[in-house]
Amino acid sequence: QVQLVESGGGLVQPGGSLKLSCTASGIIFSIYAMGWYRQAPGKQRELVATIPSVGMRNYAASVKGRFTISRDNAKNTVYLQMNSLKPEDTAVYYCYAGADEGYWGQGTQVTVSS
Repeated sequence: QVQLVESGGGLVQPGGSLKLSCTASGIIFSIYAMGWYRQAPGKQRELVATIPSVGMRNYAASVKGRFTISRDNAKNTVYLQMNSLKPEDTAVYYCYAGADEGYWGQGTQVTVSS
């Protein structure tokens, strides 16, 4: 059974930082491309950042320079370091694992508000 479990969300003031984690089980983590997506109320789910098993990371223009995606294959975990957070970053953040099949986590809420 494949599971992706996100953690690290919460409430933060504008300009603050959060680090999200997503730990996978039931897959050969090292061969999967991993990604973070987000969905704000009333909006479609959108890509935030991806990191392949090998190769270059990719970021949405809106987060480039502020967010960093990384992975630790020994821990089956992908991270999203979010700095200089803005109110428009408020959303539910979802972890995604993709190879021949794709899997989603349950999401973690990030709220940026003063």
